[in-house]
Amino acid sequence: MLVISIILEAAVALVAAAAARAGRPYLYGLAFSFAVYVVYDFMRFMQWSVEGTVTSALFLLASVSALVAGVGLWGESHRK
Repeated sequence: MLVISIILEAAVALVAAAAARAGRPYLYGLAFSFAVYVVYDFMRFMQWSVEGTVTSALFLLASVSALVAGVGLWGESHRK
């Protein structure tokens, strides 16, 4: 199940990065968020220690970047 999750998270990160490159730069935030999830889940899959300040900081950054992406999407929908 974890491998499937990693594959799906990587796919979302790639699609978001492609959309960001195509003119929606705030979607880099979504790509970054899912890339963090991929790294975290891969570390769990490899049974590496994933607790601590570094992972907490990464998840905080991922949350902020996802929020920025969401605000960008919301703003885009209101400009039309």
